[in-house]
Amino acid sequence: MAGPLPLLSQFRAEPQANGLVHLVFDCPDRSMNVFSNVAIHELGAFAEWLHRTDVRGVVVRSGKASGFCAGADLTELGVAYDMIVAAPRADRFDIAFNHFFPLSHAIRRLETAGKPVAAAITGVALGGGCELTLGCHYRVLTQSPRAMLGLPECAVGLLPGAGGTQRMPRLVGVKLGLEVLLQGRNLTGQKALEAGLVHAVVEEGAEVAAVEAWLLSDAAHATQPWDLPGNRPMAHSDYAPAIRAHRARELARMLGHEPAPLAILDCVELGMMQPIDGAIRSEMAVFARLIQRPEPRNMIRTMFLGKQAADKARRSGGTESMVETALVGASAAIEAAVAECPALRKAGFSGGKGVTAPVQAAVGEDYWFRSQPGLRAAIEGLAVRFGALAANLSEDQLLLLDHLICVQGSIPAYVGGLSGLRTVN
Repeated sequence: MAGPLPLLSQFRAEPQANGLVHLVFDCPDRSMNVFSNVAIHELGAFAEWLHRTDVRGVVVRSGKASGFCAGADLTELGVAYDMIVAAPRADRFDIAFNHFFPLSHAIRRLETAGKPVAAAITGVALGGGCELTLGCHYRVLTQSPRAMLGLPECAVGLLPGAGGTQRMPRLVGVKLGLEVLLQGRNLTGQKALEAGLVHAVVEEGAEVAAVEAWLLSDAAHATQPWDLPGNRPMAHSDYAPAIRAHRARELARMLGHEPAPLAILDCVELGMMQPIDGAIRSEMAVFARLIQRPEPRNMIRTMFLGKQAADKARRSGGTESMVETALVGASAAIEAAVAECPALRKAGFSGGKGVTAPVQAAVGEDYWFRSQPGLRAAIEGLAVRFGALAANLSEDQLLLLDHLICVQGSIPAYVGGLSGLRTVN
């Protein structure tokens, strides 16, 4: 080995007698691994060390029974959002790019270190956790309904920003890749194997032995398919029809009011025609624009933080009567507003997405209804009514109310529930 291993707190690096090193993801004081800023920079430090060492290979595995990794630390992501939008507009892109690119860079350095890297995947490997496994040269998945690979960022208004929009379609094809990226499809067991996402499926408990056997065999290699000599990016014409079809579907579904699906399509369209190093930078350029918009923050709040509040309420005996009363009043107000302004339905209010209305999402970083006078008046009216409904609720109660009203379909999650309506005017 060349030099000491870096100091790690979110991972453990465990040298083995057979010349391998186990990189064990095991965040302290957490029930599930997530990619915090500290974990991201530790992975980068390990990848740099790997470039200088003479170890035979690396096993990437989890130290937790709960799973491999659930993705990003969304609480930290919210803090980053606030930091970015507080900066002068001219500085925001560079701040966002530089803040979020280190995970993508770390995974790229891991896969180009010249040492074979294999992932032993138990439980969920979602978001950044999935992206880490895609940066490994060999993947073994356990045969269990709990063991799955997926990229669910679209559900919280984001896109996979650590190479997921590039490696996934390169491994499983553009058609299936877009289903994973846009429709939240997770792959488990035999389906993951048949799709080419993993190399082997084994019983729980056999995954580490399986990846070690590969790393120590003559079949082990340290080159990804997209880095092989002679590899050429796809011609745009080969995948453009799939991009057009999904873009049409997304525009018909929400007329672009949710920017994440269209941003994901931009990433795939821009990236698949490039070598991987340019592709992951194009991906991050799109991400750096997307993260400045209000919709991702709203969706994280309503669908992630709000779900945590709902789970807590259920454990405590159910939703408080004040919240229930406000939910009933808010639902009635929305139904009345939609009756007066049917175009709201096409934008996702009251759960209806099938009524045609001439409402197109605004181009740029603004909300769509700011440029639609009739819609803006309807939103402002709702905001006034909700201000009265929510006046006596605590922040925790309001968070729960925002989640419940979005889950029932009265307000689309990208608006941010009642809180979003009160703050976008």
